[in-house]
Amino acid sequence: MKTMEQKNAEVVTAFIEDIAHQGMLEKTDQFFAPQIVEAFTDRRFTVEEILAQGEKVIARIFMTAVHAGHFAGNAPTGKNVKVTQFREFRVIDGDIADHRGWFDTATLLPQIQTQ
Repeated sequence: MKTMEQKNAEVVTAFIEDIAHQGMLEKTDQFFAPQIVEAFTDRRFTVEEILAQGEKVIARIFMTAVHAGHFAGNAPTGKNVKVTQFREFRVIDGDIADHRGWFDTATLLPQIQTQ
C-alpha cells in the first residue's frame, strides 16, 4: 500500500509531465517570468528530484529550451539551455490545492552570455 507521500509525489509528477500544464509551470512570482516565456522556445519540463512530506511536495525540475529572444540584456544565442526550477506544491485529497515556483537564474545566465 502506498503512503500519502508517495501518492502526492505521483500526483505532482503527473502534473509536471502533462504538457497541458506547461503554462502553469512557466508562471512564478518572479518579476522576469514573462521574459523567460518570450525569450526561450521549445520549453520542456522534467522532474529531476521530488520530495514529499505530508501534503507538501517539493520538486526540482529541469526546463530545457532554446534561447531565441532577448533576456536580461542578452541577445538571442540560439543555444540550448538547461535551467533549474523549484516548485512547491500542496496536495489535498489527491488534488493540487496550490503551488508556487522559482527559476534559478544563476544556472541560466552563464549559458546565454556571449564571450
